Amino acid sequence: MLAYARPLARLIGELEKLPGIGPKSAQRVAYHILRMPKSAALALAEAIAEVQEAVRFCSVCFNFSEDEVCSICRDPRRNKTTICVVAEPRDLIAIEKTGEHRGLYHVLHGVISPQDGIMPEQLRIRELLQRLDQSETAEVIVATNPTVEGDATALYLSKLLKPLGIKVTRLAHGLPLGADLDYADQATIISALQWRREM
Repeated sequence: MLAYARPLARLIGELEKLPGIGPKSAQRVAYHILRMPKSAALALAEAIAEVQEAVRFCSVCFNFSEDEVCSICRDPRRNKTTICVVAEPRDLIAIEKTGEHRGLYHVLHGVISPQDGIMPEQLRIRELLQRLDQSETAEVIVATNPTVEGDATALYLSKLLKPLGIKVTRLAHGLPLGADLDYADQATIISALQWRREM
């Protein structure tokens, strides 16, 4: 049995609960926090407490926000006829960083995964349908990851939305820019061929 001081053992135990943090990483982070100046450690603790207190879901798109409605949904310059549907808030951030999408977003907070017990009713799909019913949306871009679960979610959404007369598109899959064909796996090359477009 390792002889950690009780508060240190508690901190390591809490850090291990974070995604992507195993026992060794938790120990490293805990020791780093222990070596920090007290003011920096308190600032970290205050930031964690503040994010728990101040951040909520946007009542429109379900992204994280400080306000009832997030800054993207409030922005009058956004294209209100296009909604990009993402699985998680971090996916929204990744798309937003490109500066390419000037429409709105809708965050599902997961993907359909029966194996993990996640069914459509547990996602923000009902809210998306209500939103579409009350908006001028002409196109929904489904931007879920190209995984079995992401594809199942995209297919499910497509079947729900197409009868509403809304154009449903999906992010293209395939080779990243600058990639060499001989280094790409077969699934990526197949996807690139299937999602090819006219030049």
